[in-house]
Amino acid sequence: MRIALLAKRHSIHTVRWANALAQHGHEVHLISSVHHGEPLDPAVRFWPLPVPPPVGFFANAPALRRVLREVEPDVLHAHYASGYGTLGRLGGFRPYVLSVWGADVYDFPDRSALHRRLLTANLRAPDHLCSTSRVMAERTRELLPGADVSVVPFGVDVDRFRPATRTGSGDEVTVGTVKTLAPKYGVDLLLRAFARLREGLAADGDGVADRLRLLVVGGGPEEARLRALADELGIAEATRFVGAVPHAEVPAWLARLDVYVALSRLDSESFGVAVLEASAVGLPVVVSDVGGLPEVVVDGVTGKVVPREDPVAAAVALRELVLDPARRAAMGAAGRRHVEKEYAWEASVEAMSEVYARVAGGPR
Repeated sequence: MRIALLAKRHSIHTVRWANALAQHGHEVHLISSVHHGEPLDPAVRFWPLPVPPPVGFFANAPALRRVLREVEPDVLHAHYASGYGTLGRLGGFRPYVLSVWGADVYDFPDRSALHRRLLTANLRAPDHLCSTSRVMAERTRELLPGADVSVVPFGVDVDRFRPATRTGSGDEVTVGTVKTLAPKYGVDLLLRAFARLREGLAADGDGVADRLRLLVVGGGPEEARLRALADELGIAEATRFVGAVPHAEVPAWLARLDVYVALSRLDSESFGVAVLEASAVGLPVVVSDVGGLPEVVVDGVTGKVVPREDPVAAAVALRELVLDPARRAAMGAAGRRHVEKEYAWEASVEAMSEVYARVAGGPR
């Protein structure tokens, strides 16, 4: 099948979809207003649009139509309902699939009545809608009652993300995260939870606090503020900020952890693929009860779900896991089985291919 993807070139999720679809035998064309990102499979043809976002979401419509006339795809699939969803609607091509991602349906429509009208028009335009999580599919139906939405998770490459020998140092116990350092993802809450955990363990006087480490992998606009917060909380010497890393290096960084933490604060954290990657390598996880995060964790089995904006509750959950290596191992093993059963990447690509086949069977 010949598939045209209209999406952010610089998103690893876009690259993963494009590469996997090509590797499954589809002819894939990626069209984007952004011209950089992680490597594409040689079989994927990239079509750059001339005007960068956000103006390009409107101004690139003629260029998009020219590309689609040349490619003549069996289906056009736009990712992200606000920006590329607008461009996809203006392109006027059918059959047309649109995927919602998170902030596009949670945050964007609440900015103003105009934003909501724009998004609703975009949601009405495609032949079919897709979501990565059940909770985001329900949010989409709130915006467009009666909408037919297929739930197709991002999935995890369980061959790349698999249990490996831990590469941490000695008897250290390391908790941490791999996330963009932006307010939405609540890394500040992780720092506060870690400081409280360390303080409580130090009061026990058994030396565990001295062996506790925090690893923060990722870059973003909050990095300087978070480093300052670590100093303020007195945990700077136990905390390592790595900065942004290529997605290919994430498994190696996860191998340094004993517990993975995601304390996002907004419901637009709509799925939790990073949490599933941590589970796939055999880590117990501690997550907040926002968006799609509780959907990918079996509470008490593969990890712990704690209330949002509550570093005290997070510290309690972390203390249980830090002090109980057997519990960590059991949760990590359960997490691996959960990902293999419910979120293997191969199954996600097959499910998306079935959506394309079903939609492309209709008239253009």
